[in-house]
Formats: sequence, C-alpha cells, structure tokens
Amino acid sequence: MGRPLRHTVVAACSGMLLLAGCSDGSTVDDDVAGADGAAPTQVKAGYVSAIDQVGLPAGVEAGYFDEENLNVKLAQPYPTGVDALNALQAGEVDFVQVGTPAIAAAQKGIDLALVGNYTGSSSQQSIDETMAVVAAAKSGVDGKDLKSLKGKKIGVSEGSINHLYLLGVLDKAGLKTSDVKIVNTEPPDMAVALKTGGIDVAIVWDPFPISITDSVAGAKEVLRGGGYIPFVGYIVTTPKYAKEHPEEVRRFLTARARTDQWMRKNPTDAADSATRWLPGTKKAVARKAMKHNVKQLDGRFSACNYLALDTLARLLAEQGDVKSGFDVGKYFDPEPILDVMAKNDKLFADLPQVPKAAGIERGYTFERGAASKACPS
Repeated sequence: MGRPLRHTVVAACSGMLLLAGCSDGSTVDDDVAGADGAAPTQVKAGYVSAIDQVGLPAGVEAGYFDEENLNVKLAQPYPTGVDALNALQAGEVDFVQVGTPAIAAAQKGIDLALVGNYTGSSSQQSIDETMAVVAAAKSGVDGKDLKSLKGKKIGVSEGSINHLYLLGVLDKAGLKTSDVKIVNTEPPDMAVALKTGGIDVAIVWDPFPISITDSVAGAKEVLRGGGYIPFVGYIVTTPKYAKEHPEEVRRFLTARARTDQWMRKNPTDAADSATRWLPGTKKAVARKAMKHNVKQLDGRFSACNYLALDTLARLLAEQGDVKSGFDVGKYFDPEPILDVMAKNDKLFADLPQVPKAAGIERGYTFERGAASKACPS
C-alpha cells in the first residue's frame, strides 16, 4: 500500500511547480518544528522535469524530508541539466540533480560536489533501463538485429545520454557513426520527426519512448535497455555548501534514500505522484515509465559510479563534446552517502549488493582498471 501524503501539496501554479504558495495561499506546512523542538532547516533544491528526477518532489510530497527536519523549497523545474547547474552556480539552489551535463560544466570551471545518486547503479558497470529505441513502422529496424540500423536517420540529442546510448548500441552492432545519419533532435520534437519522416528512429529516455509509440501510428519500441552504457544521475551541490553544511547534506541524502526505497516498493503510487509534479504526463504513461525507472533508483556510491562517469566522459571526449582527461575523482564527495549507507543500511537492503571489491571508503582513489575488474558488466 502506498505511503499516505502528509501534506496538502500545490502541484502546479500558473505552469510552474511551487511549495510556497499559489494565488490562493496554499502551502506545504512550512517551519514545523522537528521532534527535538528545533525548527527545520531550509534548503533549496532543483530538478529537471523528467520521470527519472521525480524522486525529489515525490519525497517532499510524502514527507520524508520533514522527517529529517528539512524544509525543502523546490525551484521551478528546469528544462535541462545545464539550466539546473547554472542555477546552482548562481546560488539560487543548494542541490540539483544532474547527469552527463556535469562533465562539461566541471570542465568550464563550475565547482561541483557529487554527493549521491538519483539514478544509476552501484552494483554493476552499465544500466540503461530507462533508454529505448523507437522505430517508425516502415523503417525496417529490428532490435534483434542491430545491424538493421545501418543507413537510418537516427534522432538523438547530441552530447546527451541518448547520444551515448546510440554509440553503445552501434559499437555492439559493429557499426560506426558514419554508417548512420545522426539527426540532432530534442526529445519533445521526436514524435513529429518520426511521423513526418525526418527520422527513422528515435532514441530517448522515458517517458518519451512510451508517449511516442502512443502518438505515432505504427511506431514500435524495438529495443529497451540492454546494458550498452552506464546511465548516470547525481545529486549535486557545491564544495562550499558540502563543507559548511555536512549535516544537512547527510539528512538530504537520507530523505532521498527513504524516498527511493518507497518508490521501488510502490512504483504505481510513485508514478501517480509523478503526474502531479510533471504537468501533462498521463497516468498510464507514468506508470509504464516508472517500472523502468525504479530499476535504476540506487543512491549509493561505489567504484562502479566512478567508473560510470569516467566511461561517459571518455565517450564524450571521443566525440569532441568535452576535453579528454576528465578526472572524476576531483568531483566525487562520497563521505556523506557513505555515512548514510553505514547508519541506514536497511534503506538499501532491497538493492543488489555492492561487489566487495567495488566497495569504497573515505579517501578512495579511483583507478579505472581496478574498478573495471570490480564491477560486473
């Protein structure tokens, strides 16, 4: 049975999501003292309007942050990870959820501290269950024969995770990028591009594969996941905030871990929550997408998470999207989540065990060869 809502939540106001009131004055119980009588600490957090990032507002809605005596103020959801990182740099928020855009941002000089995961895996090298390949009816693409992608017009968002997924799929098929025509296409535009013949194939993350197949006649999901790449998504703050507010960081990560476990155990209720925080998302689409999303809800850190980011940085460098030589160890701050893992091990008991050789401790130094051996593919 799903967790009951502890508060009345304003899910949308004039096209934006807020916790601190619409025109009718509705709020989420602000400034309620914790069990020890202390006033809750206010933190500001932001997320991208996507199904895999909905754990943050869902956790606020369900009261898990209140249990950690945190009063979380959510920013209007950002359209992209780049926008979220810009807000973090500007001091508008204390935490954001970001994946691959963190690499380019770090290389441009933005100070980042990766303190936890919102999606990914700490028990294996690659996980990509939220990715899918959708083909037009007459494309001739067969997910069981990846060589059938040869010569096709493939829509991806260049430099994003779906672009990297394509690279992984092509590599597995023994194809080169020159064997296909890559068409830079933003996810909201893929359905129209597929319908009009601008692309033969759309490669994208949930919920877009589901909504595309629902809206484009004959379109079919021909491939789902498969472990072609490591899907990454980190809970990010600044080194300054992490140093000055270590307890808040730990409590924030604890609340997220509680939320993630609730979502894994109650995917239908989690999907219904997503419809309240992602305007325009149909309940049936959200429920289908959430079944894939919960497979990647793993907030822990291990050598596998370092390896995942290093792998994606190398792929992006090969495409010329970022500079080579990205040092992932400079940006991970594992101590807060390691504390949470040690003190709240039951919150992760339903997840696959981290391989013993992949476990990390304070002061861990990433070494790609050792991590590759420690993390199963």
